[in-house]
Amino acid sequence: MSHRQESPMELSAKAIWVREQTLLLHQYAPGTRVASSLSPVEFLVSLYYGGYLRHRPQEPRWAGRDRLIMSKGHGLVSLYPILADCGYFPMEELPKIATQQSYLGVIPDAGIPGVETTNGALGHGLGVGAGMAIALKAQGSQARVCVVCGDGEMNEGSVWEAIMFAPKHGLNNLMLVIDDNKISMLGFQREILNLSPFVDKLSAFGWDCHRLDGHDMAQVQTRMQQLWLNPGQRPCAVVLDTVKGKGVAALENRALSHVLSLSHDQVETAIQELRP
Repeated sequence: MSHRQESPMELSAKAIWVREQTLLLHQYAPGTRVASSLSPVEFLVSLYYGGYLRHRPQEPRWAGRDRLIMSKGHGLVSLYPILADCGYFPMEELPKIATQQSYLGVIPDAGIPGVETTNGALGHGLGVGAGMAIALKAQGSQARVCVVCGDGEMNEGSVWEAIMFAPKHGLNNLMLVIDDNKISMLGFQREILNLSPFVDKLSAFGWDCHRLDGHDMAQVQTRMQQLWLNPGQRPCAVVLDTVKGKGVAALENRALSHVLSLSHDQVETAIQELRP
């Protein structure tokens, strides 16, 4: 592991910093999906600073690393400041996002240090993750695979093919994390295609499934660490109960927040809102 385990207070402070940096990235590149990127922040902070993810920023393709696949690729921007802070690339790269001088796009790709796959189209990450998991098992590796999907993305049929595939092959080294922020691109998920309750449905398909308050840092850290370090016999799914645009009044609970862009002044106001 490349990072020490930080305290809950340190993790909460880091989450505020990540949200500030995500808003600044949106200010540099208004095409980034800022609301979608703000909902999984506590999970990402816990994963990278919580002391259980095996990775080597100076050796991004180290064979023993755990794999993170952000299947909701448009919601990956909040990962950029974390990767920079961990040492995958210099912090000075962040303000260059979406310019010809940068490898950081508004939707990331596998050419960025620390990013495993390109996920511009939704619905493919879990299938790729299942393939990685079965390959790692065949190699006798202890590495684990984590795939993050949006709740709207769960509408894709390819996701459910992978959900059926993973238990069949005993992929207990695979974790699916659903960022259940309840709003997809064009409205509230319940009004488009309501898939709730995720826990009951995934359990019926043979997954070990859990639901967490995705913004309760202590709960996320404690449960994620338990589930990551103590895998059972089945693939594991974690449903994070989150808020799209978390921490920004101009975005929270707005049906079209996915496609909204904030002005320069709105970003400045939102950053002030975040600070205690």
